Amino acid sequence: MHPIFGRVVAEWSSPSRQTSSSAPFLYCVHLNGSDGSALRVVATDFQCNTFQVIRSRQQLEDLRDDIGIGGSWSEFIDYITTSLKSGDVKLVLDGVSELGGASQAKLISQKAKGMPRILLALHKLVNGAASEAMSNLSLELYNGLKDTECSLAEEKGSKYHLQKALATEQEKNADFQKQLNMTFYSGKHKSQKINDRKDQGSSSVIVSAESPDKKPASDTNSRKGTNRVVPAYRRSKVRGAILNDTEDDA
Repeated sequence: MHPIFGRVVAEWSSPSRQTSSSAPFLYCVHLNGSDGSALRVVATDFQCNTFQVIRSRQQLEDLRDDIGIGGSWSEFIDYITTSLKSGDVKLVLDGVSELGGASQAKLISQKAKGMPRILLALHKLVNGAASEAMSNLSLELYNGLKDTECSLAEEKGSKYHLQKALATEQEKNADFQKQLNMTFYSGKHKSQKINDRKDQGSSSVIVSAESPDKKPASDTNSRKGTNRVVPAYRRSKVRGAILNDTEDDA
């Protein structure tokens, strides 16, 4: 699990014990539910106040029983993580150290109002131990920053590739849509031409049928009937003309 970093302005448990103006503190929390030192917290103002606490899994189990949080072990670790990441974190200083600053501190976190509070008592580090703790916190903070930058760069790279792929797909889609429209309009144009030809053919048939130049079939048949040749056996057998002699009659 990645370290949890936070910034908090310390407050004194009693104003009468405050030896100097409160300075902002940085704290770093390591949580690991699998090893012996399941929890380690370092808080420092990089001056004369550096505190640390280490808790084993068994000590965290006792803490869970004290505050009354049920559920599985992983759920309890998640509860601590969420509490330390919330905005409701306090660092309370108490006592006066001979080397300056406070002699002890308490880190108090709460997931939400009305939820159980996580209270961790920290002891003061001095001399080389304090310097080492501050050095480790600075290095871990730097590594955390680099990890964040790498993650951001990877996300930007992924975003760029996704945008590029999206633009390519949009271009392909536009080309396909253009081809589809051309095919559609071409088919529609051909269909319109075929319909126009059919309409022209129908109009020509109607005009030919209604034209006055064309005689009805009945008239033609009647004309054919009048021009028939009479058979020879029906003809009158007149071989010559009978001439009347007007003088003899006179």
